[in-house]
Amino acid sequence: MKRIALLLLIVVLTITSLQAQKPRKGLFHKKPKTEVADSSVAGVTRLLEVMDLVNHMYVTDPNTDKLSETAIRAMLTSLDPHSIYVPAKEVERTNEALVGNFDGVGIVFSIYNDTVRVSEVLAGGPSEKVGLLNGDKIIRIDSIPCTGDSATNAFVYRHLRGPKGTTVVVEVLRGKEKLVFHIIRNKIPIHSVEVYFMEDDSIGYISLLRFARNSVDEFRRALADLKKQGMQSLILDLRGNTGGFLDIAWGMSNEFISTGRLIVYQEGRAQSRQDFRANHRGTFRKGDLVVLVDENSASASEIVSGAVQDWDRGTIIGRRTYGKGLVQRMFQLSDGGQVRITTARYFTPSGRCIQKPYDKGTDDYNAELSRRYRKGELFSVDSIHLPDSLKFKTYGGRTVYGGGGIMPDIFIPLDTTPSTKYYQLCRRKGVLTQFPQYYADHLTNDSLAATFELFLANYQKLGVDSLFVQFAAEKGVVKDSVQETVGDSLLQFNDHFLSLQLKGLVADRLFGRGHYYRIMKDEDRFYQEALTHLRKKRRGE
Repeated sequence: MKRIALLLLIVVLTITSLQAQKPRKGLFHKKPKTEVADSSVAGVTRLLEVMDLVNHMYVTDPNTDKLSETAIRAMLTSLDPHSIYVPAKEVERTNEALVGNFDGVGIVFSIYNDTVRVSEVLAGGPSEKVGLLNGDKIIRIDSIPCTGDSATNAFVYRHLRGPKGTTVVVEVLRGKEKLVFHIIRNKIPIHSVEVYFMEDDSIGYISLLRFARNSVDEFRRALADLKKQGMQSLILDLRGNTGGFLDIAWGMSNEFISTGRLIVYQEGRAQSRQDFRANHRGTFRKGDLVVLVDENSASASEIVSGAVQDWDRGTIIGRRTYGKGLVQRMFQLSDGGQVRITTARYFTPSGRCIQKPYDKGTDDYNAELSRRYRKGELFSVDSIHLPDSLKFKTYGGRTVYGGGGIMPDIFIPLDTTPSTKYYQLCRRKGVLTQFPQYYADHLTNDSLAATFELFLANYQKLGVDSLFVQFAAEKGVVKDSVQETVGDSLLQFNDHFLSLQLKGLVADRLFGRGHYYRIMKDEDRFYQEALTHLRKKRRGE
C-alpha cells in the first residue's frame, strides 16, 4: 500500500506540473499543450487504476518490482528503439564502455580447456605490479576453485572485479609452479584507440572503437605520435564503432573542422536548438583525411562522418552507415536505476537528420540491416535508392542524402568470396579462437618471436600453419578428410587468408591487441582503397 500511495503522490505532482505548463509552439508540436496535459493525466490515471486493481484483486501477491520494470520497459520501447531502462544492478556494467574505465585487476583472459588463462596483462595495471604474466593459468580466486565447470566468464568477472582498493587473492599455475598473488583492485581504463601506426613515411592510421570520456585524449595522443613520425595524411577507422557521447563526437570532429564552423546541432520538442561549433583547438585541419565506415558505424560515428562530408573536409569510404540520429539523455532513478530517454534529434551541418525510420516498431527497426542485405545494398551502390526529398548540398556543392545513415563518397561492397568447408568448421568449433593460446603454450623457440618484428621476419620458421592443422585435427577437424566444393583458385586464396588470420591472431596473443590488424590490413579492401585514394591525392591526380 505504501508503494501505491507513493505512486498516487507522484501522479498528483505530475498532473499539477503538466497543468501548470503554458501552451508553446515549436518544431515538433502538433497539439496545444493543454491537450497534451489532459491526455497525460488520463493516461497516468488509467495506469494507476490497473496497478491498484492488480495489487488488491490478483489471485496471489503480485511482484510489484517485476511489474513496474515490465511496465517501464514496455513504455519506453513504444517510444523508440533507443529509449531504454537500466536496472540499478546493471548500471555500472552498462556504463563501462562509455565511462572508459572500471574497477578490476587489469587483465584480459580467455577460457581454454576448462581453464582460465591470462591472455594479456594490461600495462600499468594492478596485476602487472604484482608480477602476473601472460599465459598464467588461474586456478583459484579467493580460495574458490576456478577450473572445470567454474571456469566461466561470469564467474571470473564476478570475482575479479570489485571496488577500488579492495584485495583479491589469485592463485595461478605457471608451468608446474603454483604462485599466489594479492592484487589490490584499481581503476582499469577501457581504451578507445587500440591500434595506430604509420603505413609509410606520410600516411597514418588510427582505429577508434568507441566515443567514451577518454576517447578524444587518446586520439590526440595517437595523432601527436604519428605527426612526430611525419604523418601528413590520416585514415580514421570508424567501422563497427556504434557511437557514444555527443560531446565527444563534437570533440573528435573539432580536430578536423575549421574554427567557427558548425559541426552538429540538436533540437527536440522540449529542447531548443543547440549548436556545436569548432573552436580553435583542432590539431589536424589541413592534412588529407579519409574516414572508413560501414553499416555498423552509428550515432557519434555518423556525427563525425557527417561533419567531414558536409564541409568537404575529407573522403568517406565504405558502406552506408547505420542511421541513428536520436539523442538520449540519462535520468537517474531513486533506486539507483536509470532511464535513457530520447530528447532530441541531431542534424549535420547541411541540415541532414540521418535517423532511419522506426515507426513500425523495434523488431522491424532492428531488422533493417538484414533488409539491406536481402535487397543487395551491401553489394552494389546501385541498389540504394533514396528520395529526392532527402537531398542536401555540401559546402562545395556536392549532393548528399539524409534519412538513413551517411552515404560514403566511395563505396566498398561486402566481400562475397566463399570460404572453404575446412575454414567454416574451424570457426564453428572454436578452433581459431582457441589456437593462439595453444600456440603460446607450445612456443619452443622464444628468440624467433621475442618481438613483433622478429615474429614477422621468422614467421615461416615458427611453423604456425602446420601446428594449427595438428591442433585442429585433435579437435576433430581433419583437413584431408574435408570434401571441398570450391575451385583450386579459391582454395588457394582461402588457405592464404587462413594463414594470414592465424598470423594475426597469434601476434595479438603474443604482443597485445592491435597487432592483428597490422597484419590483416593487406587484405582489407577498405584500407587498400583508402591508401590508393590518398596516394593519388599526394601525386596530384
